[in-house]
Amino acid sequence: MFIDGPVHPPLTRADDDPARAPVRWAAIICGMFFLAIGFAGFFPGMTQNFNTIEMGYGSEAMVLGLFQVSFLHNIVHLLFGAIAIAQSRFSNSARRILRLGGGLSAALWIFGLLVNQDSAANFLPLNTVDTWAYFVLAVVMIGLSFLSSDVTPATAKADHRS
Repeated sequence: MFIDGPVHPPLTRADDDPARAPVRWAAIICGMFFLAIGFAGFFPGMTQNFNTIEMGYGSEAMVLGLFQVSFLHNIVHLLFGAIAIAQSRFSNSARRILRLGGGLSAALWIFGLLVNQDSAANFLPLNTVDTWAYFVLAVVMIGLSFLSSDVTPATAKADHRS
């Protein structure tokens, strides 16, 4: 049996649409950021006072000497990072996880403003730098959730230019 023309291998998922929507890239990058911060909290070279890390309240461990962390805090960062990467598969779920993460960050910002940092109520040990970092994360993540979910294939861009 002869075939006219070149024989192409079957398409794979990567070949179907190699481009990703900007909102999906934002979810991937945010997920990688949270994974990096979560792992940094367990790495003694990145965390000062690592020997004082606790499950929650009372932890004196500081990532980069600035951000107060605990085992619980690190685990939350790792879980959110993994979920954000998993949810980046589709634009709608990527948008949803960015808004959810932004909302949770805003809640942690308000929690940090209201709770006494030296009380046992500070179960996720937040210092002033953590509190304002969560404000920045809330603004950035909610802002990123408004990125486009449209993908312009590379071939369409090349055809449009000519």
